[in-house]
Amino acid sequence: MLEATPLTDGWILRHEQEALPAVVPGCVHTDLLAAGVIPDPFLGRNETEVAWVGRREWTYETRLPEVSSGHEQTDLVFDGLDTAAEILVDGQLLGRARNMHRSYRFDVTGLSGGLTVRFRSAYAEAEAVRGRVGERPAAYTEPYQYLRKMACSFGWDWGPTLVTAGIWRPVRLERWSTARIARVRPLVTVEQGVGVVELHVDVERTRVEAVLTLEARVGGRRVRAEVAGTSGVVRVEVPDAELWWPRGYGRQPLYDVEVTLHHESAPLDVWRRRVGFRNVELDTSADAHGTGFTLVVNGERLFARGVNWIPDDVFPSRVTRERYRKRLRQAADAGVDLVRIWGGGIYESEDFYDACDELGLLVWQDFPFACAAYPEEQPLRGEVEAEARENVVRLMPHPSLVLWNGNNENLWGFRDWGWEERLGGDSWGEGYYLGLLPRVVGELDPTRPYTAGSPWSGSWRRHPNDPAHGTHHSWEVWNREDYADYRLHVPRFVAEFGWQAPPAYATLRRALPGEELTADSPGMLHHQKAEDGNGKLRRGLERHFPFPEGDFDRWHYLTQVNQARAVAAGIEHWRSHWPVCAGTVVWQLNDCWPVTSWAAIDGDGREKPLYHELRRLYADRLLTVRQGETGLVVAAVNQARERWTGTLSLRRMSVEGELIGAVDVPLLAGARAVAEVRVPAELEPAGAKEFLVADAWGSPAHGDPSRSWGSPRSSGAESGGGAESGGRLRAVHFPVPDRDVPYPRPEFEVAVVPGGIEVSARTLVRDLLLQADRLDPRARADRGLVTLLPGERVTIGVEGWETPDAAAARSALYCQEPAR
Repeated sequence: MLEATPLTDGWILRHEQEALPAVVPGCVHTDLLAAGVIPDPFLGRNETEVAWVGRREWTYETRLPEVSSGHEQTDLVFDGLDTAAEILVDGQLLGRARNMHRSYRFDVTGLSGGLTVRFRSAYAEAEAVRGRVGERPAAYTEPYQYLRKMACSFGWDWGPTLVTAGIWRPVRLERWSTARIARVRPLVTVEQGVGVVELHVDVERTRVEAVLTLEARVGGRRVRAEVAGTSGVVRVEVPDAELWWPRGYGRQPLYDVEVTLHHESAPLDVWRRRVGFRNVELDTSADAHGTGFTLVVNGERLFARGVNWIPDDVFPSRVTRERYRKRLRQAADAGVDLVRIWGGGIYESEDFYDACDELGLLVWQDFPFACAAYPEEQPLRGEVEAEARENVVRLMPHPSLVLWNGNNENLWGFRDWGWEERLGGDSWGEGYYLGLLPRVVGELDPTRPYTAGSPWSGSWRRHPNDPAHGTHHSWEVWNREDYADYRLHVPRFVAEFGWQAPPAYATLRRALPGEELTADSPGMLHHQKAEDGNGKLRRGLERHFPFPEGDFDRWHYLTQVNQARAVAAGIEHWRSHWPVCAGTVVWQLNDCWPVTSWAAIDGDGREKPLYHELRRLYADRLLTVRQGETGLVVAAVNQARERWTGTLSLRRMSVEGELIGAVDVPLLAGARAVAEVRVPAELEPAGAKEFLVADAWGSPAHGDPSRSWGSPRSSGAESGGGAESGGRLRAVHFPVPDRDVPYPRPEFEVAVVPGGIEVSARTLVRDLLLQADRLDPRARADRGLVTLLPGERVTIGVEGWETPDAAAARSALYCQEPAR
């Protein structure tokens, strides 16, 4: 039987004349940090102090363990090397690596002694390739497009430039005889209610003449087949297989699959995974609105409630199974059902996809190409094909994986960013996205759809980012316009859009120790990587709120409110236009370090107000107010499997709390449908002092992430927003921006209650937010922005707060105030 021995102990890292202890898996930066050689690059402006690390060559050393002679072959297997490396045993060159995204295997039979892995600087490797293939344009100046490495380690508009090197995934010795399983490619489908697993198995042999057999077991079913030469196929049928569904649509049953390779009666090797039975399609058919982009799982058409995922740490080897699960659990708890793994990162570890399988999170997997023209000459082309073939097969067992995507923004960049003229006919990646990658996916994984890029309209006959066709990235709004402009268009699928905000206060305090915080203090500016990021934050804020000059705490609060409002403006509008629009993928769920960014969860894992707003926006049922052709309309979005029946209560109110008019009307929204109710003209608010409250009363939807309709939860933009209370969904509509609303001075009482605090409003209290981390860095509130009418109250749960105190809680509460 194949025996595997992990090589985790005894590694050293050569630094100048020193030998430092090294952790494998790991990277140079984490080893230097542990040894005290470099400061924490996440703190202050230390990032610039460690830039030299990426320019150096680094060597890892250990000794191969003594092995018995009971096996015919011994292989040295690296699951991941970052990135350009030579591998030697006792000075003998075994081979070279130049791709972070694939594994490497070397025959070390009979070899012993010192194992050396010598890493070349990624900069030196990239510059050498650039010298061979010529210059290619990119969105950033760093040379990430010239080697197969995590692009964002060279920095991004949310990430630091920390160019890593190291043995970033496990390494082991494998000893075997006669034959081993080299690859298993499972095609998992459902045929007329029968689950089918067709296992295509490749083997490597030391004995050509040996008669080999395969035994496969799935869900209690067992099938055997012979190996012809170096391959065999086993088909296992599971009658009445239970279907795997995305979260909110059904359960996520998983079936153990085991493939054993036998010689005569002796087992030689075994392969184990879990699969789920489901069918997935991508409907890109033309209709009256253009060209659709709708995911269909088990025949059910979905509005995808998505988030974009970046590497959760700029040093990916630090991301543990538990950390993956926590972050993805946060996504699921926010109502997310799709996670897009963005193309400037990595193919994630099995731990990521396992968690998605169990949580019912659909995975959209980008191939690692982002925001650059990528050469198609060697040595890159061969590496691209090798990594694609390996990772397509590696990830195929996971039912959560539903879409392969060729690249991020490169087709768009060729057309709009001046690349076409600069390239002058040179290769730039089109051959990958429209040729190589669809061929590899079609050959190896025909059970899943492939799309050439995001954004992509499906044809060069149309603009790549045409909102009426395929996927659309909406970045003009953040860069140049007001987020109210999200409501001007109904794209078929919004694969990227977002708005920035700073991280939580405790995150800033940890990352910028001793600094007097201002919006443009040195540390704040260093942890703002977007071009003119603070300028865009200011202009976006000034369109809606009076700018709080010289008041950092108020600036911090309002920019976080504005982020939640901006994303709400988009999602409410686009969800209310289902099925024309079939999905939104917010940029972004997470951060890889403490930074002002578009993330809903900051670099220390703290949830911004946007995170809690996503819980409302992505719930099965959403209430929003929008402008119709002849007046205001309340849209009741029902993504639940049951129809939504109840009563819609409409109230026209003044900011002083006066009820000007009210009416109750029946509400009926079909399953997976949107219903519209016209607001009577006499209830439409007039002027800055009035607003509309829409409350929908009825039973909670089965799939709502809150599972409980307690006290009021959150509010949204001027044209939308909502709260839940005792079986109620709420939307609040103000006809003018907040800067023009004459808010009363907020009056409310605060009391400590078991598990948190209770706030009772005596006046209108809009966008109430408890920044729990100001009470204790470990504290977390269970909700974000809340709007209360006079006489209403809300209970805010707080975890991690050891000494509850009402006065302290009041000091950490923020809300809208009268203009100063």
